[in-house]
Amino acid sequence: MMLTMLAVGATGAPTQLNPVELFLHADVVVESVMGGLLLASVWVWMIIIGFTIRLNVVGRRCRTYEAAFWEARDIDAFQKEQADKDIPTARVVTAALGEWRRSTAGKTIDREGTRQRLSVALDGAVTEESDRLANRLNFLATVGTVAPFVGLFGTVWGVMDSFFRIGAQQNSSLAVVAPGISEALFATAIGLFAAIPAVVAYNRFSHRVNAFESGLFRFSDRFQSTLSRELEQ
Repeated sequence: MMLTMLAVGATGAPTQLNPVELFLHADVVVESVMGGLLLASVWVWMIIIGFTIRLNVVGRRCRTYEAAFWEARDIDAFQKEQADKDIPTARVVTAALGEWRRSTAGKTIDREGTRQRLSVALDGAVTEESDRLANRLNFLATVGTVAPFVGLFGTVWGVMDSFFRIGAQQNSSLAVVAPGISEALFATAIGLFAAIPAVVAYNRFSHRVNAFESGLFRFSDRFQSTLSRELEQ
């Protein structure tokens, strides 16, 4: 109803494009394409806002945890205090400590084997945390890749419909063709409107996730060195 009122209010002799009117007067297929792209655009911006907040929160938690971790005298007690918090670094430490206990539980300790298993456990935990953080980025990549082609499909369909009207009315006047072509081209514009922020955000977030993963690897290497020195004692 609101869209109809906006479209009615813009009738007459328009001097500029009215996106609402273009949407409401489009063919049902083109209208469906534009509606889907608009929903995808809204979802993209929700992911952008949510992911930005999550990256900032997770980064701050990890920095605070790491600063306190290296000053802790009792790692087990420190880990229990952090158990109910969503901190990727803490989960990496938990994975390493679990492997450490299993490898050093026997009477004889295979030092080289323990080092290798610790390395595998730490690398696996870091990769898992990075994958968990980057999970929702796949949607941004998909929208950035597919949205322009979906909009192009709507444009092609709209142009085909315009030519069909020319044949049906036997009138090739620009006044007959122009509205349908404008509506069709609007689908491509919406596709680009959805795709451009998705591509920019995906590239930016991928860089930040890679930096986050590198930070976790640096922490895990330092922690592995600490455990390796314990084996030598």
